[in-house]
Amino acid sequence: MDSAAVDRFEASRGRLASLAYRLLGSAADAEDAVQETFLRWQAADRARVGVPEAWLTKVATNLCLDQLRSAQARHERAAGAWMPEPLLDGDPMLGPADTFEQRESVSLAVLTLMERLSPFERAVYVLREAFSYGHAEIAGILGITESASQQHLHRARARVGAERRRGAETDPASARRVVEEFLTAAVSGRTERLVALLTDDVTAVSDGAGLARRLLRLRTPERVASFVRAGFRPTPAKRRLAGGSPAFHIARVNGSPAVLAVIDGRVVGVVAFGIGDGRVASLHGIAAAERLGRLGDAWGRHEPDAPVIDAW
Repeated sequence: MDSAAVDRFEASRGRLASLAYRLLGSAADAEDAVQETFLRWQAADRARVGVPEAWLTKVATNLCLDQLRSAQARHERAAGAWMPEPLLDGDPMLGPADTFEQRESVSLAVLTLMERLSPFERAVYVLREAFSYGHAEIAGILGITESASQQHLHRARARVGAERRRGAETDPASARRVVEEFLTAAVSGRTERLVALLTDDVTAVSDGAGLARRLLRLRTPERVASFVRAGFRPTPAKRRLAGGSPAFHIARVNGSPAVLAVIDGRVVGVVAFGIGDGRVASLHGIAAAERLGRLGDAWGRHEPDAPVIDAW
Protein backbone atom coordinates (compact mmCIF):
# COMPACT_ATOMS: atom_id res chain seq x y z
CA MET A 1 0.00 0.00 0.00
CA ASP A 2 1.43 3.37 -1.00
CA SER A 3 1.99 6.22 1.42
CA ALA A 4 -0.96 8.21 0.05
CA ALA A 5 -3.34 5.37 0.93
CA VAL A 6 -1.83 5.11 4.41
CA ASP A 7 -2.17 8.86 4.86
CA ARG A 8 -5.83 8.74 3.85
CA PHE A 9 -6.49 6.11 6.47
CA GLU A 10 -4.50 7.87 9.19
CA ALA A 11 -6.46 11.06 8.54
CA SER A 12 -9.60 9.12 9.51
CA ARG A 13 -8.15 6.99 12.33
CA GLY A 14 -9.13 9.26 15.20
CA ARG A 15 -12.70 9.69 13.95
CA LEU A 16 -13.07 5.94 13.39
CA ALA A 17 -11.77 5.20 16.89
CA SER A 18 -14.18 7.61 18.57
CA LEU A 19 -17.04 6.20 16.48
CA ALA A 20 -16.14 2.62 17.43
CA TYR A 21 -15.76 3.54 21.11
CA ARG A 22 -19.24 5.07 21.21
CA LEU A 23 -20.68 1.99 19.53
CA LEU A 24 -18.84 -0.61 21.61
CA GLY A 25 -18.14 1.17 24.90
CA SER A 26 -14.68 -0.41 25.04
CA ALA A 27 -11.43 1.22 24.02
CA ALA A 28 -9.74 -2.13 23.38
CA ASP A 29 -12.60 -3.35 21.18
CA ALA A 30 -12.63 0.00 19.37
CA GLU A 31 -8.92 -0.30 18.61
CA ASP A 32 -9.48 -3.82 17.26
CA ALA A 33 -12.27 -2.55 14.99
CA VAL A 34 -10.06 0.25 13.68
CA GLN A 35 -7.20 -2.16 13.00
CA GLU A 36 -9.51 -4.52 11.13
CA THR A 37 -10.80 -1.56 9.10
CA PHE A 38 -7.22 -0.75 8.17
CA LEU A 39 -6.62 -4.35 7.03
CA ARG A 40 -9.71 -4.19 4.84
CA TRP A 41 -8.60 -0.84 3.43
CA GLN A 42 -5.24 -2.41 2.67
CA ALA A 43 -6.90 -5.30 0.81
CA ALA A 44 -9.51 -3.19 -1.00
CA ASP A 45 -9.50 -2.15 -4.64
CA ARG A 46 -9.01 1.46 -3.64
CA ALA A 47 -9.24 2.73 -7.21
CA ARG A 48 -12.94 1.85 -7.05
CA VAL A 49 -13.51 3.69 -3.76
CA GLY A 50 -15.08 7.04 -4.60
CA VAL A 51 -15.07 8.63 -1.13
CA PRO A 52 -12.52 7.00 1.20
CA GLU A 53 -13.95 8.58 4.37
CA ALA A 54 -17.42 7.22 3.64
CA TRP A 55 -16.03 3.78 2.77
CA LEU A 56 -14.00 3.60 5.97
CA THR A 57 -16.93 4.76 8.08
CA LYS A 58 -19.16 2.10 6.57
CA VAL A 59 -16.65 -0.68 7.14
CA ALA A 60 -15.89 0.37 10.74
CA THR A 61 -19.55 0.79 11.63
CA ASN A 62 -20.52 -2.60 10.27
CA LEU A 63 -17.60 -4.29 12.01
CA CYS A 64 -18.89 -2.81 15.27
CA LEU A 65 -22.41 -4.02 14.49
CA ASP A 66 -21.04 -7.52 13.89
CA GLN A 67 -19.33 -7.32 17.30
CA LEU A 68 -22.51 -6.16 19.04
CA ARG A 69 -24.46 -8.99 17.43
CA SER A 70 -21.87 -11.67 18.20
CA ALA A 71 -22.82 -14.53 20.50
CA GLN A 72 -20.09 -13.63 22.98
CA ALA A 73 -21.14 -9.98 23.19
CA ARG A 74 -24.81 -10.91 23.58
CA HIS A 75 -23.94 -13.28 26.42
CA GLU A 76 -21.68 -10.81 28.24
CA ARG A 77 -24.09 -7.92 27.94
CA ALA A 78 -27.22 -9.95 28.68
CA ALA A 79 -25.55 -11.28 31.83
CA GLY A 80 -25.94 -7.83 33.35
CA ALA A 81 -22.29 -7.32 34.23
CA TRP A 82 -21.31 -5.04 31.33
CA MET A 83 -20.31 -1.42 31.86
CA PRO A 84 -18.57 1.01 29.51
CA GLU A 85 -14.86 1.61 29.88
CA PRO A 86 -14.21 5.07 31.39
CA LEU A 87 -11.73 7.40 29.71
CA LEU A 88 -9.95 10.41 31.17
CA ASP A 89 -10.90 13.69 29.51
CA GLY A 90 -8.37 14.56 26.84
CA ASP A 91 -8.26 11.00 25.51
CA PRO A 92 -8.53 11.35 21.71
CA MET A 93 -10.87 8.35 21.60
CA LEU A 94 -13.59 10.50 23.18
CA GLY A 95 -13.70 12.33 19.86
CA PRO A 96 -15.72 15.42 18.97
CA ALA A 97 -17.05 17.51 21.87
CA ASP A 98 -18.22 20.70 20.18
CA THR A 99 -21.94 20.24 20.80
CA PHE A 100 -24.02 19.09 23.76
CA GLU A 101 -25.15 16.05 21.76
CA GLN A 102 -21.55 15.03 21.07
CA ARG A 103 -20.54 15.40 24.70
CA GLU A 104 -23.65 13.64 25.91
CA SER A 105 -23.19 10.67 23.57
CA VAL A 106 -19.93 9.69 25.26
CA SER A 107 -21.00 10.12 28.90
CA LEU A 108 -20.99 6.94 30.98
CA ALA A 109 -24.69 7.48 31.70
CA VAL A 110 -25.65 7.50 28.02
CA LEU A 111 -23.22 4.72 27.05
CA THR A 112 -24.84 2.58 29.74
CA LEU A 113 -28.35 3.51 28.59
CA MET A 114 -27.47 2.63 25.01
CA GLU A 115 -27.35 -1.00 26.11
CA ARG A 116 -31.15 -0.82 25.86
CA LEU A 117 -30.90 -0.11 22.14
CA SER A 118 -30.71 -2.60 19.31
CA PRO A 119 -27.44 -2.54 17.33
CA PHE A 120 -29.10 -0.58 14.49
CA GLU A 121 -30.68 1.91 16.90
CA ARG A 122 -27.33 2.41 18.58
CA ALA A 123 -25.54 2.94 15.26
CA VAL A 124 -28.11 5.42 13.96
CA TYR A 125 -28.09 7.33 17.25
CA VAL A 126 -24.30 7.64 17.30
CA LEU A 127 -23.95 8.52 13.62
CA ARG A 128 -26.65 11.16 13.83
CA GLU A 129 -26.10 12.69 17.29
CA ALA A 130 -22.32 12.50 17.58
CA PHE A 131 -21.21 12.80 13.95
CA SER A 132 -24.11 14.71 12.35
CA TYR A 133 -24.63 12.30 9.45
CA GLY A 134 -27.84 12.81 7.47
CA HIS A 135 -30.37 10.02 7.17
CA ALA A 136 -29.46 9.41 3.54
CA GLU A 137 -25.81 8.91 4.52
CA ILE A 138 -26.75 6.67 7.45
CA ALA A 139 -28.99 4.60 5.20
CA GLY A 140 -26.05 4.04 2.85
CA ILE A 141 -23.70 3.10 5.69
CA LEU A 142 -26.10 0.60 7.27
CA GLY A 143 -27.81 -0.70 4.13
CA ILE A 144 -31.29 0.42 5.25
CA THR A 145 -33.85 2.92 3.97
CA GLU A 146 -33.95 6.56 5.05
CA SER A 147 -37.34 5.90 6.61
CA ALA A 148 -35.89 3.05 8.68
CA SER A 149 -33.04 5.30 9.79
CA GLN A 150 -35.52 7.92 10.98
CA GLN A 151 -37.54 5.29 12.85
CA HIS A 152 -34.43 3.88 14.55
CA LEU A 153 -33.41 7.38 15.64
CA HIS A 154 -36.90 8.13 17.00
CA ARG A 155 -36.88 4.95 19.10
CA ALA A 156 -33.29 5.54 20.29
CA ARG A 157 -34.03 9.11 21.37
CA ALA A 158 -37.13 7.96 23.25
CA ARG A 159 -35.13 5.35 25.16
CA VAL A 160 -32.23 7.64 25.94
CA GLY A 161 -34.47 10.65 26.45
CA ALA A 162 -34.86 10.27 30.22
CA GLU A 163 -31.14 10.79 30.71
CA ARG A 164 -31.15 13.72 28.28
CA ARG A 165 -33.85 15.44 30.33
CA ARG A 166 -31.80 14.88 33.49
CA GLY A 167 -28.50 15.78 31.87
CA ALA A 168 -28.54 19.55 31.54
CA GLU A 169 -24.96 20.73 31.47
CA THR A 170 -23.47 22.26 34.59
CA ASP A 171 -20.57 24.66 34.89
CA PRO A 172 -17.47 22.52 35.61
CA ALA A 173 -16.47 24.59 38.65
CA SER A 174 -19.95 24.29 40.16
CA ALA A 175 -20.05 20.56 39.43
CA ARG A 176 -16.68 20.10 41.12
CA ARG A 177 -17.92 21.84 44.25
CA VAL A 178 -20.91 19.48 44.43
CA VAL A 179 -18.65 16.45 44.03
CA GLU A 180 -16.21 17.70 46.68
CA GLU A 181 -19.03 18.18 49.15
CA PHE A 182 -20.48 14.80 48.27
CA LEU A 183 -17.13 13.05 48.76
CA THR A 184 -16.53 14.75 52.10
CA ALA A 185 -19.99 13.73 53.32
CA ALA A 186 -19.50 10.14 52.09
CA VAL A 187 -16.17 9.64 53.85
CA SER A 188 -17.28 11.34 57.07
CA GLY A 189 -20.50 9.33 57.29
CA ARG A 190 -22.92 12.25 57.00
CA THR A 191 -25.75 10.25 55.45
CA GLU A 192 -28.32 13.02 55.88
CA ARG A 193 -26.11 15.41 53.92
CA LEU A 194 -25.64 12.78 51.21
CA VAL A 195 -29.40 12.45 50.81
CA ALA A 196 -29.74 16.22 50.54
CA LEU A 197 -27.14 16.28 47.74
CA LEU A 198 -29.07 13.73 45.63
CA THR A 199 -31.94 14.46 43.26
CA ASP A 200 -35.25 12.77 44.00
CA ASP A 201 -34.88 10.55 40.92
CA VAL A 202 -31.19 9.72 41.42
CA THR A 203 -29.84 6.47 39.96
CA ALA A 204 -26.63 4.60 40.78
CA VAL A 205 -24.95 1.80 38.86
CA SER A 206 -21.90 -0.05 40.16
CA ASP A 207 -19.86 -3.10 39.26
CA GLY A 208 -19.59 -3.87 42.97
CA ALA A 209 -15.90 -2.99 43.26
CA GLY A 210 -15.27 -5.32 40.36
CA LEU A 211 -16.48 -8.33 42.36
CA ALA A 212 -20.20 -8.52 41.57
CA ARG A 213 -21.42 -10.94 38.90
CA ARG A 214 -24.19 -8.53 37.98
CA LEU A 215 -24.33 -4.76 38.08
CA LEU A 216 -25.75 -3.19 41.20
CA ARG A 217 -28.52 -0.72 40.35
CA LEU A 218 -30.07 1.53 42.97
CA ARG A 219 -32.74 4.20 43.04
CA THR A 220 -34.11 6.60 45.67
CA PRO A 221 -31.86 9.01 47.55
CA GLU A 222 -31.96 6.96 50.75
CA ARG A 223 -30.80 3.71 49.13
CA VAL A 224 -28.12 5.43 47.08
CA ALA A 225 -26.83 7.38 50.10
CA SER A 226 -26.67 4.22 52.21
CA PHE A 227 -24.81 2.37 49.49
CA VAL A 228 -22.34 5.22 48.94
CA ARG A 229 -21.73 5.60 52.67
CA ALA A 230 -20.98 1.88 53.01
CA GLY A 231 -18.71 1.95 49.98
CA PHE A 232 -16.64 4.90 51.15
CA ARG A 233 -16.38 3.81 54.79
CA PRO A 234 -12.69 2.98 55.37
CA THR A 235 -11.96 -0.44 56.87
CA PRO A 236 -8.82 -2.59 57.13
CA ALA A 237 -10.48 -5.22 54.88
CA LYS A 238 -11.09 -2.67 52.13
CA ARG A 239 -7.52 -1.43 52.35
CA ARG A 240 -6.25 -5.00 52.01
CA LEU A 241 -8.54 -5.61 49.03
CA ALA A 242 -7.44 -2.40 47.32
CA GLY A 243 -3.77 -2.99 48.06
CA GLY A 244 -3.32 0.06 50.26
CA SER A 245 -4.96 3.27 51.39
CA PRO A 246 -6.19 5.29 48.39
CA ALA A 247 -6.09 9.03 47.91
CA PHE A 248 -9.17 10.54 46.29
CA HIS A 249 -8.76 12.93 43.37
CA ILE A 250 -11.37 14.80 41.38
CA ALA A 251 -10.96 14.72 37.61
CA ARG A 252 -13.17 14.64 34.54
CA VAL A 253 -14.04 11.31 32.97
CA ASN A 254 -16.06 11.00 29.75
CA GLY A 255 -16.92 14.67 30.07
CA SER A 256 -18.29 14.39 33.62
CA PRO A 257 -16.83 15.13 37.05
CA ALA A 258 -15.49 12.01 38.72
CA VAL A 259 -13.75 10.80 41.86
CA LEU A 260 -10.69 8.64 41.25
CA ALA A 261 -9.29 6.37 43.97
CA VAL A 262 -5.52 6.23 43.47
CA ILE A 263 -2.91 4.09 45.26
CA ASP A 264 0.76 4.75 44.47
CA GLY A 265 -0.20 6.32 41.16
CA ARG A 266 -2.49 3.40 40.24
CA VAL A 267 -6.19 4.08 39.64
CA VAL A 268 -8.20 1.43 41.49
CA GLY A 269 -11.68 2.89 41.18
CA VAL A 270 -13.75 5.57 39.46
CA VAL A 271 -17.10 7.11 40.36
CA ALA A 272 -18.51 9.39 37.64
CA PHE A 273 -21.24 11.89 38.50
CA GLY A 274 -24.12 13.35 36.56
CA ILE A 275 -25.01 16.75 38.02
CA GLY A 276 -28.36 18.49 37.61
CA ASP A 277 -29.71 21.59 39.34
CA GLY A 278 -26.81 21.63 41.77
CA ARG A 279 -27.31 18.05 42.94
CA VAL A 280 -26.16 14.56 42.00
CA ALA A 281 -28.54 12.96 39.48
CA SER A 282 -26.54 9.82 38.66
CA LEU A 283 -23.48 7.86 39.75
CA HIS A 284 -21.51 5.21 37.88
CA GLY A 285 -18.96 3.28 39.93
CA ILE A 286 -16.30 1.17 38.18
CA ALA A 287 -13.49 -0.74 39.88
CA ALA A 288 -12.92 -3.81 37.66
CA ALA A 289 -9.25 -3.69 36.69
CA GLU A 290 -9.93 -4.71 33.08
CA ARG A 291 -11.99 -1.53 32.60
CA LEU A 292 -9.41 0.84 34.08
CA GLY A 293 -6.25 0.07 32.09
CA ARG A 294 -6.37 2.84 29.52
CA LEU A 295 -7.56 5.43 32.03
CA GLY A 296 -4.83 4.36 34.43
CA ASP A 297 -2.17 4.74 31.75
CA ALA A 298 -3.45 8.23 30.95
CA TRP A 299 -3.49 9.12 34.65
CA GLY A 300 0.15 8.08 34.89
CA ARG A 301 1.01 10.67 32.24
CA HIS A 302 -1.21 13.26 33.89
CA GLU A 303 -0.24 16.02 36.32
CA PRO A 304 -3.08 15.73 38.84
CA ASP A 305 -4.33 18.31 41.27
CA ALA A 306 -3.74 17.63 44.94
CA PRO A 307 -6.09 14.96 46.29
CA VAL A 308 -9.25 16.09 48.01
CA ILE A 309 -8.68 13.34 50.57
CA ASP A 310 -5.15 11.97 50.93
CA ALA A 311 -5.60 9.71 53.97
CA TRP A 312 -8.40 7.13 53.95
